[in-house]
Amino acid sequence: MSDYQQYIAEKEKIDFFINKGFRIKDVEENLEGSYLVLERNDGKKEISQEETLHIKHADSRKYFASLLIKQQQRQEN
Repeated sequence: MSDYQQYIAEKEKIDFFINKGFRIKDVEENLEGSYLVLERNDGKKEISQEETLHIKHADSRKYFASLLIKQQQRQEN
């Protein structure tokens, strides 16, 4: 898989979960990339769903960082 194709595949995975109502809950960085933890809550505190994505491509990490900034800005308003 080319470098660009890897970026597009990771970006599409992130977008898939964001479009389904998931929010970024946690990010864990290491030498192998980033582990992005996404959470969806249906409004009931005890019921939530979590997904973890392993993001390796640097451009994909920049992409989810921009989404995280937007998410935080919406919370402040």
